Order: sequence, then C-alpha cells, then structure tokens
Amino acid sequence: MPDNTIPGRLYDQAKNRPNMPAYHVKHGDEWIATNWGKYYENVRTLAGALRHESVGVEPQQVICILGNNRPEWVEMDVAAMCIGAIPAGIYQTCSTEEVQYILSHSETPLVLVENQEQWDKVAAVRDQLPKLKHIVTMRGTTIDDPMTITWDDFQAKGIDGGEQVEADIHNLNPDDNATFIYTSGTTGPPKAVMLSHENLAWTGKLAMQLIDQDENDCALSYLPLSHIAEQMFSIHAPISSGGQVYFAESVEKMPDNLKEVQPTVFFGVPRVWEKFHAGVATKLKLATGVKKILVDFARRTGTEVTAKKNAGEPISGMLAIRYKLASKLIFSKLKPALGLGRARMCVSGAAPIAPDVLAFMASLDVIVHEVYGQSEDTGPTTFNLPGCTKFGTVGPRLDGVEVVIAEDGEILVRGPNVFKGYFKEPEATAEALDADGWLHSGDLGQFDSDGYLVITGRKKDIIITAGGKNIAPKNIEAALMGHELVSQAVVIGDRRKFLSALLTLDADATTRLIGEANGSDNAQVKAVLDAHVAEINKRFARVEHVRKFTILDREFDQANKELTPTLKIKRAIVYENWSTTIDKMYVD
Repeated sequence: MPDNTIPGRLYDQAKNRPNMPAYHVKHGDEWIATNWGKYYENVRTLAGALRHESVGVEPQQVICILGNNRPEWVEMDVAAMCIGAIPAGIYQTCSTEEVQYILSHSETPLVLVENQEQWDKVAAVRDQLPKLKHIVTMRGTTIDDPMTITWDDFQAKGIDGGEQVEADIHNLNPDDNATFIYTSGTTGPPKAVMLSHENLAWTGKLAMQLIDQDENDCALSYLPLSHIAEQMFSIHAPISSGGQVYFAESVEKMPDNLKEVQPTVFFGVPRVWEKFHAGVATKLKLATGVKKILVDFARRTGTEVTAKKNAGEPISGMLAIRYKLASKLIFSKLKPALGLGRARMCVSGAAPIAPDVLAFMASLDVIVHEVYGQSEDTGPTTFNLPGCTKFGTVGPRLDGVEVVIAEDGEILVRGPNVFKGYFKEPEATAEALDADGWLHSGDLGQFDSDGYLVITGRKKDIIITAGGKNIAPKNIEAALMGHELVSQAVVIGDRRKFLSALLTLDADATTRLIGEANGSDNAQVKAVLDAHVAEINKRFARVEHVRKFTILDREFDQANKELTPTLKIKRAIVYENWSTTIDKMYVD
C-alpha cells in the first residue's frame, strides 16, 4: 500500500499494529480505546458505503461534515479520501446561511451531521440544494426523514465493499484533491482551499518529525476539525506516526478532559494560552509568605532554564540543581493541575500570540512553541522547535519549504505543502498563487539575523492614517493585550488623524480588581489601562501611539459575527458594529 497518502498510512498502521490503541472516547467515567485494526475497518466500511450504488459518491465529488470532534467525523473524512472523494468540514458554529453557502458551493451529494441541531440547519435550506441527496447522522441521532440515514444503516451499506476500497486506496493519485479546507472568511465568503494527497501526506510526515511524535504520544482533539491545524494534530500526524488521539467531550469540558488525559502533545490557539495565563496569574498573586517565595524562586528558575533550552544549551551546575528543586516543589504540582503534567510539546498557532504570554508560561516550565502558516500551505510555514526557539518570532523556515520576503514585505512560500488553488475561483487562485508556484501569503514579515521569521502585520490590515502613514496594527494590539485586564484589542486609524483602540476586559481579572466582571465604566479600571497604554506607547514610534481608547461592555464574539470560528477578529464587522463608539473617539 502506498505511503504517500493518508489512507495508505492508515492501512499500514492497521496491518502492522492492529491491536494498539488509535483513539479514545469517554463513556461515563472511562476512556475507551479503539485500536488501529478497528479504526481501519470502520473507515473501510464507510468508504464502501460511499461507493454503494444507493449512495453513489464518485471520485472528486465533495462530501461535507458538520459537527464537533468525534470519531465519526474523522472516519468519514478518511473514508471519503479512500475512494478519491473530497471531504470538507463545516464549522459547527456556522449559521444556517453559512451552511447553505458551503453545501451549495461544494455541490455535495452527501453531508454528515452530528445531531438534530445541525440537521435542522441543513433541513431549513435543502430546497436550495438540488445536488444534495443524502443526510447521514452520527451515532445517537435518529431522524424520521426520507433523505436521512442513521449511522448504523449507512455503515451497513459498506460491509461488503472492502476489497474494492483497498484497490481504490492503492490507485489514489497524489496530485488529486484530497480535502477542501473552507477558510473562516475574515474578509468575505469562505473560499475552498484545495489540498492534494501529496500536500497532506508530506506535511503530515513533516509534522510527525518536527514534534518527534511516535506511538507513545497522545493528543487531545478539541479545536474545530474543519481547521487544517486540528486536522494535522488529530488525523494526519497521528496516522503517520501511530500516535493516539483522545476526543474531548466538548469545548466546554476541554479543561477537565485535559487534566484527565495529560497529553504529551498539546496544540492551542492563542486564546487558550491566554486563558491559562490569566487563570494561573490570578491564583499565583494570592500566594503569600513562604509559598510566594517558592513560587517566585521557581518562576525565575523556569525563565532561566527556558532561555537555555530555547538556545539548545545544556542545563548544568547550580542552575540544574535549582531546576530540580523548583520542579519538585512547584512545577510537578502546577503542571498536572493544568493538564500539562506529561506535555513535552506545546504549540500555539492559527493567530499571533503575545510574547508576554509565552514568557509567563515559560516561567512555569511550559515552553509553548509558536508555529506560523495557513490553510493554503497545509498548516506550517515556519516553526519554533525545541532548542531552536525565539519568543517574538515564529521560528525558522521548515526543511523542504522555501520562504522569501517580497519587496513590499509580503511573505512568499513555495514547497510540497502549497495548495493547488481555490475551488471554482480562478481569479482568487491567480492572486494567491503565481506562475512560479509562490504562495502570496498576505502576511508581512522579515527574517532576523539568525533566520527567524518575525510577522509584522497583514497586508489587508494595514492602516493608512490621514497623514499617509502605513501602520501594521498587529504588534500594537499584541502589546495592548499584554495586560491581564485586556482580553481583546482592535486598533483603529484608517484615514483618521491618530490611532485609537477598542478594548475588551477579561472577566476574571476584572472581578479580582474591582469585585465585578464588567468594569467598562469603572474609574479604577480606566486608570489602570490609561497607565498601561501610556507605557505601551513608549515602545512604538510617535505615529503608532494610541491616543484614545474605549473599554467595551462585552467581548467580541461569534454571535455578532465579530469572530471567525477560530477566534480571529473580523475587522470590518467590528468597525461596523462599533462605528458610533469609534466615531466618538474622533470628536474634538
């Protein structure tokens, strides 16, 4: 079986180590394992069902998946790839209108939905979806509807199709589309990123090698599987390495599941690490007396040790003795309480993270390695690796990937991980992918003297002030969010005479300061942030100073369409929703 596709690697895992655990699901109080043999058997049966004459999914047709992280999601995804079809995930937080757009755009004949709530979204618009023929429900959901098939009934259609499926896997073309990743749409309707079997297999193997993952490693799957980063950590890298995956019960239960599983590999978007930062900082500030002395000693030691580790230098002498003591007294208790007691590789990606957050976690002996990339290059472009990490950068380029900076500062990428284009959008494809195979990322950056990439902004986010100055807001916003009170920050200033900012408050930190969660009108909160903004302004050129700010009475959220499903800010929507508030900051 070929090793250059994800289905081929799953077949190999099942053949070579059929009884070893592949993934785990919680039932009651117990995590139940499914082995590689059963994993492949389930996938092969589903692939046979997709090929069944009553279903009739053809190669290079798209099948969509709408639901939270569950084995059914992953098994249907890989099953579709087995027969040359193309899986496409839909974020479970998408509205009915957004679901309709993707189902229509992809021309899917079949969609897998998690439950009644997700089924309702499809049912509400299916009269607008002439290509849709089948709705399959995941385990535990039965709906009386002629177009809808239960999970068990669907599986039953594929029991006798195994031999043909294995032939299909063997005949997969590495250049064919393997999956579509629908972008989260920060600047317009989502686009379908076309990734080939080679893109997935090459990057999956690279990811496995980068984090040195093997069958002894385990990860917690909880971020949306529609995102390429979570697919790498939950599907492609584990199938490539034999690593185990635990499916979180829900995003809400993730913190509890994290403590139960204690994964060896943990991936989080910046908001996850920011929550860790805020929560731990709050508790550490309560320490007094001897405990405070020990915590301060441990954090100083953790910071020194991290600097050595990041530079690839040995821990020796008195520092090694101090580190052993700090580990025994503080770190060995604190890290398991977070769920990171066994974590040897922690990663942040999908959006920028403030260096202050990384430094804080490092002081707790938790080194978070930032990765940079996008769906269009299958996830990674650069990576801060153990022994080769600089906070404030996104690391050196990956082996096998070319990264250059264009004359206007845009980051260009070329390599086996770069996508084939956008489905049905030749103009957008030509804009993103030039004739020489360079992906125009849309991000701005520069390499430092050691070859580490520093992201300076995004081309479409550039603010052009009334005075004609070009300003990238990313670093200013990251600095503003460096205070524990600030949960989100959006800098304003396009065609304005100075910069301003919208700030939202972290409820826990605000409660600790003033005794209530919402302090948008509180004089004490305002005074603290006045001082913080004044201090931040010292770091930047005068034209980049934030002259005014407004504290909002709520955080930006998905309900008001201000955040993507991966929690990125939709600037245009924020500007629109808060236009009156913004205008008030520019009244003389």
